[in-house]
Amino acid sequence: MQIDLSGKAALVTGGSRGIGYAIAEAIVKAGGSVCVTARKIDELESAVASLGERSFFVAGKADDPDHIREAVDKTVERFGSLDILVNNAATNPQFGPLADADRSAVAKTLRVNLEAIVWWCSEAWKRWLKANGGCILNVASVGGLRAEPMLGAYNVSKAGLIHLTKQLAVEMAPGVRVNALAPGLIKTRFSRVLYESNEEFVASRIPLKRLGVPEDVATPALFLVSDAASWITGEVLVVDGGALLGGFR
Repeated sequence: MQIDLSGKAALVTGGSRGIGYAIAEAIVKAGGSVCVTARKIDELESAVASLGERSFFVAGKADDPDHIREAVDKTVERFGSLDILVNNAATNPQFGPLADADRSAVAKTLRVNLEAIVWWCSEAWKRWLKANGGCILNVASVGGLRAEPMLGAYNVSKAGLIHLTKQLAVEMAPGVRVNALAPGLIKTRFSRVLYESNEEFVASRIPLKRLGVPEDVATPALFLVSDAASWITGEVLVVDGGALLGGFR
């Protein structure tokens, strides 16, 4: 299937590295233009240098209302539209049982991973999507589909994001499609604590016997933001090598 995003403009949060960068790169390779956001200017500069002339960045915190407004406005001003919003930015400062968790860490997780995404979607809706249509893609997690120890706040935030995806799909139809991806364990700097001490063992517990890489997520993301998925909305596509199926040995 040949996907062509020529003339389409996208905004990818958390787009300087990992899954976000891979999605931004896929969009550019398909002919689209992209604004990437993140906190660190040096990483954003490196990302845009690799992405090329149809890209630019806006630096800021994903949960800062002023940054959200600026990024959306500058995307529309630069490209003349905002056809695709990819909510990828996330944080996970809480690790351990929720009953013992630091309240500020839980609040930060929920604010960045869930509350802020409401504001990203709202700003994009008001600025462009409501009048012109488009699509939103939320990067959730298989953690939002199951309970597991130590990652409680993160997984609750992703479960909320999955429901938010469905809620907005109903509210924003028919002009705007809203879908989500639920990646499994992907080899990124963000998730390395979960695999780097024993990658071979962790991979052996996945039916496809390897960890994912960012490109494994970028390809289905490209499909969901394209016209090839024009009759798909409110769905959550699991991309996890079969981990949710079990098959552990």
